[in-house]
Amino acid sequence: MLWYFTFFFISGFCSVLYELVWLRLSMAHFGVTTAMVSIVLSVFMAGLGLGSWTSGAWTRRRGDKIGFSPLLLYAAIELLIGVSGILVPYELRLGRGILERLGSTSSVEYYLVSAIWVAFTLIPWCTLMGATIPVAMLTIRGMFPRESSRSFSYLYMANVAGAVVGTGVPLVLIELLGFHGTLRVGATCNVLIAVLALLVSRTRRKEDGEVRGEVSREVSKEAPQLGEPAPTATGQGYLLALLFATGLTSMGMEVVWVREFTPYIGTVVYAFASILAVYLTGTFVGSRIYRSWDSGQADESLLWTVLAVYSLFPLLAASPNLSLDSWLRLVVGIAPFTALLGYLTPMLVDRWAAGDPARAGKAYAVNVLGCILGPLLAGFLLLPWISERWSLVLLSAPWLMVGVRLVRLPGSLVPSVTSRAASYLLLPLALGFFWASKGYEKEYHDGKVLRDSTATVIATGTGMTRQLLVNGYGMTSLTPITKMMAHLPLAFLDRPPQDALVVCFGMGTTFRSLHSWGIPVTAVELIPSVPRLFYYFHSDAPEILSSPLSHVEIDDGRRYLERTTQQYDVITIDPPPPVEAAGSSLLYSEDFYSVIRRRLRPGGILQQWLPLGDAEDVAAVTLALRRSFPYLRVFAFGKNWGFHFLASDRPLPNRNASELASRLPAAAAVDLVEWDKQPDPEARFVHLLNYELPIDQLIAASPATPALSDDRPINEYYFVRKELRP
Repeated sequence: MLWYFTFFFISGFCSVLYELVWLRLSMAHFGVTTAMVSIVLSVFMAGLGLGSWTSGAWTRRRGDKIGFSPLLLYAAIELLIGVSGILVPYELRLGRGILERLGSTSSVEYYLVSAIWVAFTLIPWCTLMGATIPVAMLTIRGMFPRESSRSFSYLYMANVAGAVVGTGVPLVLIELLGFHGTLRVGATCNVLIAVLALLVSRTRRKEDGEVRGEVSREVSKEAPQLGEPAPTATGQGYLLALLFATGLTSMGMEVVWVREFTPYIGTVVYAFASILAVYLTGTFVGSRIYRSWDSGQADESLLWTVLAVYSLFPLLAASPNLSLDSWLRLVVGIAPFTALLGYLTPMLVDRWAAGDPARAGKAYAVNVLGCILGPLLAGFLLLPWISERWSLVLLSAPWLMVGVRLVRLPGSLVPSVTSRAASYLLLPLALGFFWASKGYEKEYHDGKVLRDSTATVIATGTGMTRQLLVNGYGMTSLTPITKMMAHLPLAFLDRPPQDALVVCFGMGTTFRSLHSWGIPVTAVELIPSVPRLFYYFHSDAPEILSSPLSHVEIDDGRRYLERTTQQYDVITIDPPPPVEAAGSSLLYSEDFYSVIRRRLRPGGILQQWLPLGDAEDVAAVTLALRRSFPYLRVFAFGKNWGFHFLASDRPLPNRNASELASRLPAAAAVDLVEWDKQPDPEARFVHLLNYELPIDQLIAASPATPALSDDRPINEYYFVRKELRP
């Protein structure tokens, strides 16, 4: 049995590795949008559920009739999964090429075609992943009949243990090898599983003196026949309802947890990985406890009430009333609930299946169906309309109701009087958690709060202290940096500008400054609620938005540039801070700049803002720009703020501050110095030109760093260079 633990430990590691990398590759090809993330995750889970269901059905029809060891079939499946690590990147790239050939399409059409292609690409491979558990259970049934009744929980525990490792190690691999190199590691691991399974199969033949892998007559005496009703689960259809609910609520809550804990853990890749790591570690601990404890001899009815209480722990852990370290907030808020689910989920499957691979496949598929619907429910129905706190309460409601009923599962004892009394005492405690906590937005009682399927957006403060927060994390403030993002490239242009594009709306300052030149301006913003708060930061926002020269597009900026045919004189990019923010590399990469080149008119200028980062970040972005554009200049905004890059396919004029200021229209000159105590446009340009830096100097600060690309997102993955290297 230890071999099967090894197989599924490695398999669990690979599945999370593939999920992380495939999601990022899909985002790079089809857009960094909430809808695209939901599409990829839903397709991934749908494939797992489909594979589990169909594999289980196959074992019912053919499991006793195959003329070879099921372990050989398992090895073949793992080998095919390894092939996916090589082929999927090329399949996704092919889909992107098809979309480009379709030409200009609407956002809805783009979503539809990209969703179809992602499903076409991922579902076959994910189906193979989902098929492994029933096939492995069939093998265990033949080799170890006494272990078969709880074989699902054994494989589940091993799979989750590997997934825990998969939340961290791939992040290191991506930093060192890039996404494609990391996929090759995953493929190698799948091939290793296949080879080991073949060796185990051959060893087993020698030990048994038989080549066939059919279920023997001796085995059939010790385990129910395939497809027969499991004795402990007959007539207990509510087990499937509970399995569906565990998937629905756990995955739905995970979406809510990201919103709740972002103000404390930040927006970097490692912050989101921390949530997943705590989630899976708790699940592993719970499944391990289940495996080591004979739960059938206990009164389990109280567990559902305890689950309801645990489901509301994040309310307190994420409350600003509580002073805790960010990591401790995650552990306190998430671990108890996921640990108990890690106990209950394999227990429910074992009770329903009793070792039958067909029934286990069906039960696991029902659980996966809940996992698909949970994020959709939370992300598109609950969070856009109600707060994170109320979303958690609604997702906890099934367990509050089950806790009141004190459900008795097959094989467990009748609920005792003590359990009933404890349950009725715990339920008010769960409700008390709600009233004792408060959401992070309550800290900004003087601000405006808007919600949508992408984020919770807050505008707060007064005067020059106003700021914009997305999911509780500060995005920007009123600063002349964002004005210079508009005026600097337009003043350097060798002709009167015709139009301009700004990617990332923020407070709307850059959009407003571009508008002051009297030219058509397009802004592309990912989060629908952000432009709706434009008025909070600028009193003339309604007038600007109503102008025929203004256009705001809600879309991923990169995806917009790929599907539009419009060309611009100036494109200005202001990625979300910090420089390490998850997904931000897609707005700094060499691949992205190749798209921008096609959307700039000859002689047009790209203005790229880069917040202050380490030497590797600066060198990677600088090198990507230099390899993409023949002419490049960079200006530091002071010593510790960040950099304005100007890039073009033609030489950038060597203008002094006076010449730059003279090119400003009257309205633009007023806008540039709007917040200066001593308004002087020329002085503002003098200050910036004094901080021009040699391009080679920025690259030389980290000469071994490669250019930032979609495959090597240097800025996002930094653990090794910052934490492990001297």
